[in-house]
Amino acid sequence: MDVSAVLKDVKTSFYESIGDIVFGMEDGTVSIFGLVFGVAASATNSQTVLLAGATGAAAAAVSMMAGTYLDVETARGQARAELARERAEITQEPQKEAAEMDARLRVAGFTEQERVTIVGALRRMPDTWLLAESDLKQLGQVENRNPLVQSLWMFVADLFAAAVPVLPFAWLALGPARLTSVGITGLLLVFLGVGRAKVARTALLPTILETVGIASAAAAAGFFIGRLVTR
Repeated sequence: MDVSAVLKDVKTSFYESIGDIVFGMEDGTVSIFGLVFGVAASATNSQTVLLAGATGAAAAAVSMMAGTYLDVETARGQARAELARERAEITQEPQKEAAEMDARLRVAGFTEQERVTIVGALRRMPDTWLLAESDLKQLGQVENRNPLVQSLWMFVADLFAAAVPVLPFAWLALGPARLTSVGITGLLLVFLGVGRAKVARTALLPTILETVGIASAAAAAGFFIGRLVTR
């Protein structure tokens, strides 16, 4: 086995899945943070919170993994169908497809002579024409996504992030565990806010505040529901 090739594939899949990883971590943190504080509001010991949190984290991670797999698999199927449709249209309706390509090139700023040359070359090379069409619609990128790899990254990211609010209850008494959970979860949320800002290319501070605010709202909702149920 070529270890360097495997490491390269893992690195490539990581960068391709970075958006899913950040999303999975945020989802896992927010949902389990709310669950943990809902249970901790009425629990009498850390073990009860640990059991609820660990069960919820595992179930949420599997759910997100399955959802990601099905989403990617569906997108790939749609891309394949679209590529097949484009291939058929290029073969059966070359005049119509040539006119559409010419219109796109005109909008892009190509001169008439340049458009005639490009469209003429594409008509002589239907495989290249199909490749150009797929690049314009990013169909090739979608078709090449690996649903298993991306779903596994989602599972790992979601499970790791969901475990953060839960782990303090495995080692500490209920009171200290609550405070520790809030502290380490807050730090994780700040890092996730930074990650979201980089992925989405948004302003750093508002994105961090938004991320922390959403998780805080989830925790507050869980806390008040826990108090309400135990009255």
